[in-house]
Amino acid sequence: AEVEETLKRIQSHKGVIGTMVVNAEGIPIRTTLDNSTTVQYAGLLHQLTVKAKSTVRDIDPQNDLTFLRIRSKKHEIMVAPGNLAFNFICKASLYLTA
Repeated sequence: AEVEETLKRIQSHKGVIGTMVVNAEGIPIRTTLDNSTTVQYAGLLHQLTVKAKSTVRDIDPQNDLTFLRIRSKKHEIMVAPGNLAFNFICKASLYLTA
């Protein structure tokens, strides 16, 4: 119930396009995105997160990746690696104000 409430709260923020929860293997468990987008993002972001975690550990074995943020001209993707079982992914549009 707490997870559902958190996902609903994040999804309600302006600009959020979708949210996804994936397991340790990068397989989507819960998503608000369409199937093809979910499969594409889950696979690619899982690989990137594994590499980023490894890089952080190589730099400092006592450290761990806590958050990964990717920002392009159009979108921002936020990955919150959880425990060994789950990762949370959020995709949002950028609303730039002058």
